[in-house]
Amino acid sequence: MLRELSIRNFAIIEDLRINFEAGLSILSGETGAGKSILINAVNLLLGSRASVDLIRTGEESAELEALFEVAPESRSATLLKAHGDDPCEGLVIRRVVSRNHRHRIYLNGRLATMQLLKEITGNLASISGQHAHQQLLKEELHLTLLDQFGGLMPLRASVRQQYGVLAPLLDRRKTLAERQAQKAERMELLQFQLTEITGAAIEPEEDQQLEAERTRLRNIEQLHRVVSGSLDGLYSNPGAAIETITEVRKMVEAALRMDGSLDPIVAGLAEAVYQLEDICERLRNYGRTLEVADNSIAATEERLDLINRLKRKYGGSLTAIASRVEAITAELEASEHLDTELEALDKEIAKQRETLIDLSLALSEKRHHQAQRMARQIEAQLGALKMAPIQFDVALIRVEATPETESSLVHEKWSLSEKGLDRAQFLISPNVGEAIRPLASIASGGELSRVVLALRAILAKTDAVQTIVFDEVDAGIGGEVAEIVGAKLDALARRHQIICITHLPQIAKFGQAHFKIAKKVISGRTTTTISALETEERVCELARMLGGVEITDTTLAHAREMLGA
Repeated sequence: MLRELSIRNFAIIEDLRINFEAGLSILSGETGAGKSILINAVNLLLGSRASVDLIRTGEESAELEALFEVAPESRSATLLKAHGDDPCEGLVIRRVVSRNHRHRIYLNGRLATMQLLKEITGNLASISGQHAHQQLLKEELHLTLLDQFGGLMPLRASVRQQYGVLAPLLDRRKTLAERQAQKAERMELLQFQLTEITGAAIEPEEDQQLEAERTRLRNIEQLHRVVSGSLDGLYSNPGAAIETITEVRKMVEAALRMDGSLDPIVAGLAEAVYQLEDICERLRNYGRTLEVADNSIAATEERLDLINRLKRKYGGSLTAIASRVEAITAELEASEHLDTELEALDKEIAKQRETLIDLSLALSEKRHHQAQRMARQIEAQLGALKMAPIQFDVALIRVEATPETESSLVHEKWSLSEKGLDRAQFLISPNVGEAIRPLASIASGGELSRVVLALRAILAKTDAVQTIVFDEVDAGIGGEVAEIVGAKLDALARRHQIICITHLPQIAKFGQAHFKIAKKVISGRTTTTISALETEERVCELARMLGGVEITDTTLAHAREMLGA
């Protein structure tokens, strides 16, 4: 439950702190005093979107803080444990709204995300005000309220879980069916690509080798000149290198007879002659390789063009081409098993579909039973709230499949969804003789307020929300009805912490605690204040709510009587 609320620099509130207890707490005050600002503050702490327009004029930021007592077995407690917090120590939520739009959220002093805030506060508190009335008019909420009332949420969760099993199987089958429809054309394309690549019989690094060969062939005349000139200089021309070294060798050999230490030099000169002769022979052999057919360069160019075309088509490199061959081969092999996979998948889909149908039918049957109970209990609650005689009904309508609906999600002519087969619609006839119609089409503000309260009353045993804030619960009512509404809130406060903003003394008198919200001008600035009222102060506030501007002894006596009663 909400134990403490602190607000700073928010709208016209400068600095405000409220402590709440269990039971029914009443907030009252003149119109425009700032009651709606409190609702906005609580909404922000529960995860609504922040706006810089809510920051007090002249301030750079607004700060909101709340201390919640967390029930040990609640979902909020489980989430807090998962994030390393002890639920027994409570939950402190702090939000900072800044003009630079760098808004921040803190949970127990640590930065948190909006998503985490919403998850943790989902069962802590809810606000039942104008927004709740508008939500009640949305038919998508009606089915959830029925399932909550009937204790059907676990079965509904099973339907949703089973739908989550079936849906991916249907997506997989759609993909395989598309592949099968395109199979012939696809296989023809893959086979063509494989034949084109393998037919080229490309060797590793062949493109680099061909580039080198093309360069050689394009410069063959120059290479001829290099070979011819080299042979002339080494062997053929007068004074060639071999001839010169041979003459030097002869001279050194003659000197060897005079000095034996020249022997290594003679041997070296002889080796040089042999090496030069070997080089000349290799040059002659290389020169013979240059005598190629005229079409050799054309063949090299053609082969290189083929390889470059395949590279461009299949990935830009010989490595990519090899990878493409592997992928094509794998897909061709997989296609051979496509029919078998589809057959197995169809069997699994049929099995999971039957399970979903069984669960959905079971849920639908229970919903019909609970819809009757819910309608009768709401009629009883509304009768107690002075809306008798009234007719209320919870209509269950099967959702018809459309031509676009996936066939595996159709049972007979009905569409299966994660919610089952049904949608719900609240119908009401508030006056005798009038036809029963959808709630949204005929309910007035006062009637909607009482329907919201009636729903809260019958859902009290199953509703996990610990704190409920009622705003505008007194819209369109007064007198005896207001007192009955107050008594209903009092009864509801035995299961939940109730915080009620009201203008009616008939409701306010039931509060275990009563706070007065007022607007004052302090140092030239308007600000909202809040104060807990003691007994005599409550008498005065009830008198104000009863009598307006002039508070007479009679009014005070009436207020004291109401409070005493």
